[in-house]
Order: sequence, then C-alpha cells, then structure tokens
Amino acid sequence: MRRTLKMILPVVSVVLLTAGTAFAAHPLITDDTGTQGKGKFQLEVNGEIGRDREILSGIETRETSAGLETVLSGGLTDTVDLVVAVPWVWSRVKEGGVVGSDENGPGDVALELKWRFLEYKGFSLAVKPGMTFPSGNENRGLGNGKVSYGATMIATQELDPFTFHLNLAYTHNEFKLDLDKESNRSDIWHASLAATYEVVKDLQLVANVGMESNGDRGNNTWPAFVLGGAIYSLTENLDVDLGVKGGLNKQEPDLALMAGVAWRF
Repeated sequence: MRRTLKMILPVVSVVLLTAGTAFAAHPLITDDTGTQGKGKFQLEVNGEIGRDREILSGIETRETSAGLETVLSGGLTDTVDLVVAVPWVWSRVKEGGVVGSDENGPGDVALELKWRFLEYKGFSLAVKPGMTFPSGNENRGLGNGKVSYGATMIATQELDPFTFHLNLAYTHNEFKLDLDKESNRSDIWHASLAATYEVVKDLQLVANVGMESNGDRGNNTWPAFVLGGAIYSLTENLDVDLGVKGGLNKQEPDLALMAGVAWRF
C-alpha cells in the first residue's frame, strides 16, 4: 500500500497544482482583481515543467512533471468574469532508477466566477468561487472523480510603478476512490503574495511567494514556493511570459519552468 501511495500521490499533486494556478496572470500563482470588461475575452495557453528529487532510506526518487492549460475568460459585466480552464497533465516517477509511474492525460476541468466588488483609490477587492468537474481519469491519478469546490479572496493595491496582490483561498476536494480519500486531505488552505513592477513600457517583472496546506495526509508541513518572472506585451492585446518557481522547503517541488501566452479580444 505504501509503495502504491508513493506512485500515485505525485500525479494527484500535479493535477491539484494545475487546477489551483489556472486563473492568475501567468506566471504568477497569485491572482489579481482585474476583469476583462463586458463582452470582452481572453484566451491563455500556459505551460509548466518541473522536477523534484528526494532520497528516503537510501533510495532516490525523481519526479518529472508537466502541465498545459487552456484558459478562456469572458466578461459578463465590467466587474464579473466567467473563467473556464482545461488542463492536460503529465508525471513520471522513478524510484531507484526504475519507472514506477508514467501518466498523462486531461485533468479536471475548472469553472470560476470572479467578481470585483470594491474599488477605492487604487485598492480593490474581489471574490472568486469555483468548481472542478471530474473530467480526468481518477484511476490514473489524473482527477478527483467527483465535483470539488472552493473560493478565493483577492486584494490588489496599485502603487505606481508597483502593484501588489494578496490571495487567501480555501478548496474542498471530494475524492471518488477510497485510496485517494485515505491518502489526500480534503480541505486545503492557501495564502500568497505577489508584486509586479513595470520596468519600461510593455515590460513587467513579477515576484511571488506563497504556501498552502499539504495535500498528503501523512505530512503536516505546508509546501512553500518562491517565483520570479517577466510579462512582455507584444501588442496591446497580446502578452507572453516566462517564470521560474522554486521550493522553499522539501514539500514543494525543487524547480519548475513556466511559459505562457495571453490574447485578449
């Protein structure tokens, strides 16, 4: 049973991480209060590839993971967006040089509604409830197998040329398989802080730190990360971005490289 959990948990972690980072201004994990505006849309394609290495009882475990997300945001009103994200995830785990698991496929589709309900002199607040639907194969560790839900409180403060964002989030995961119920926590809390700095016109540098509950029931240490990157506007409606994310403790993957493109229309 323990060996089975070792092989499945990394794949489940990739799925949950991908779902949790779908809607921020890539490469940031922390979301902002910005919305598209009534009748306007944004299409994003974001990718991430990461690696992690651990040695337990003299046995080396290496995980390589990747994710690709397509995210469509649409403005229902000037202050309300509807967001749909479709993830594709992949994870390979080697234990002692032997491949223990190698899975890829679609993850659980996510649907969120962002409402910016307060704006005052550069400060704004938004709430973002959301749900994930069991489109991923739970038997291969690619989804929960049941509908899950959560909500995020978002605060943004503009202090030109800097902008700061704070997220406090809660997610409740429902699992179909008894093995997933046994090995994964259902209730996940998240806190993160991000900052952007406009270096020159059309170029922003970004930084992000955060932590959240450990999804592994057998571990009480919260994974924590730090991230740095840049967003460049090729045109008024087309952005490209790059980022590097590192773990601040052993519970977070060692390193991940991120890239994305966003088109507004």
